Amino acid sequence: MLAFAVFLLVTSLYAPTFLSPGNILDVIRQVSITGMIAIGVTFVVITGRLDLSVGSMLTLLTVVMVDQHNQLGPAVAIAITLLVGAVVGALNGFLVGYMKLNALIVTLAMLSFLQGVTLFYSGGSNVNVADAQTTWFRFFGRGDLLGIPTPVWIFLGAAVVASFFLLKTNFGRGIYAVGGNETTSRFSGVQTRKVVFSAYVLSGLATALAAIIMGSRVMGAQNTIGQGYELTVLAGIILGGTSLMGGSGTIWRTVLGISMLGFVQNGLLLLGYPYYVQWLVTWMVIILAVWVDLAAKRGRVIA
Repeated sequence: MLAFAVFLLVTSLYAPTFLSPGNILDVIRQVSITGMIAIGVTFVVITGRLDLSVGSMLTLLTVVMVDQHNQLGPAVAIAITLLVGAVVGALNGFLVGYMKLNALIVTLAMLSFLQGVTLFYSGGSNVNVADAQTTWFRFFGRGDLLGIPTPVWIFLGAAVVASFFLLKTNFGRGIYAVGGNETTSRFSGVQTRKVVFSAYVLSGLATALAAIIMGSRVMGAQNTIGQGYELTVLAGIILGGTSLMGGSGTIWRTVLGISMLGFVQNGLLLLGYPYYVQWLVTWMVIILAVWVDLAAKRGRVIA
């Protein structure tokens, strides 16, 4: 937080528009998509697992959303997108939770699989919303409510609901228990396989919501639209203080972490740095955050 405050101060001195109300709203609108995905992935990370398939999942679901919008209308398209997201999440959850396969391998394989499915489904072509100027679907990504962009309301609303389930329900306590000590939680009566399975389903549903916002904002979908999102999401979650070892973290920490990362990326662009510098910064954030997390658990900086 101290480093972030220094970054805000220095950037605002060299880029006066950085902390302007308009730019702040633009940044929050942008991070609402990655933030929505991060909310779902937070459940997975707290269980001590990873979901690296969300970038490719976002691509597939956005393509499905836009294509089905043109064929069946926005309402049916939204329902189909949510269903496909839940199915993909359930497949990840089954393989990791019930089959006990390694989460890293499973989700990396799913990343590749979904890329292929996307190209097969779209025929390698980009898709665009046919009636972009008249459809009510545009409200989800381009609309405003009380002067605040609609994606921000959806993002914050999802954060409130997710935080309630994580902190105030037996399911949420099961998430923390599995991540803290899976063996102990199993002997304590927690259905660990079901908990892990449910966490991946939530990740798929959250990515589906992000795809709805993305399709509405862009009014189209490219076959690479979600490329790299998995790393950005993971960096934001780690930056927010959720441990990759599992057992700790909150939704609001994730919201803070993903927002901080969004402001850093925006600030770098306003300062005139090339776009690829964002990826270098993301790498640094992941490495430093994991290092700090492990150092805190070990009680020393170097193993």
